[in-house]
Amino acid sequence: MVQKHELIDDIAEVLFTEKQIAAMVERVGQEISRDYKDKNLLLVSVLKGSIVFMADLMRSINIHARIDFMATSSYGSGMKTSGVVKIVKDLDIDLEGYDILIVEDILDSGKTLSYLLEIIRSRNPKSIQLCTLFDKPERREVDVDVNYIGAKIPDEFIVGYGLDFDEKYRNLPFVGILDPKVYS
Repeated sequence: MVQKHELIDDIAEVLFTEKQIAAMVERVGQEISRDYKDKNLLLVSVLKGSIVFMADLMRSINIHARIDFMATSSYGSGMKTSGVVKIVKDLDIDLEGYDILIVEDILDSGKTLSYLLEIIRSRNPKSIQLCTLFDKPERREVDVDVNYIGAKIPDEFIVGYGLDFDEKYRNLPFVGILDPKVYS
């Protein structure tokens, strides 16, 4: 059941409820806990979109893990990536010797993650893997291997649970398809 929310009128369809998202996050957290047991795990959250997922994910991981944050910009206020990625906030931790898990909210074109992988590889971590809450394979322009996926989704414009349109809707507790009237 989706709670009444002031922004619900802008949502064409609820794709995932709070309960469904929680189950996805718990499943992914258990997989990570199993696979990273006895490793030097560093979760790298790609801000801003992944902050809600990262907060819930790290609480579902039951092994030692450090966290750090990186912010990139490639969208501006549009609906599609500009293709130009810039680092707005870099990591604080020296990555050498860490088993890095990049945590993303959504993977669509793959351009941003491909760029981040190059940068992080150059910093000599022990390993690098990718985790995304949502995978939109129909939009892929760059081949990116993802190790942990919450759910594959259709090519729709989604918001909520950290995902935004023009910095709005991140605070929705569910994930919904944004009504085209909002961005047309």
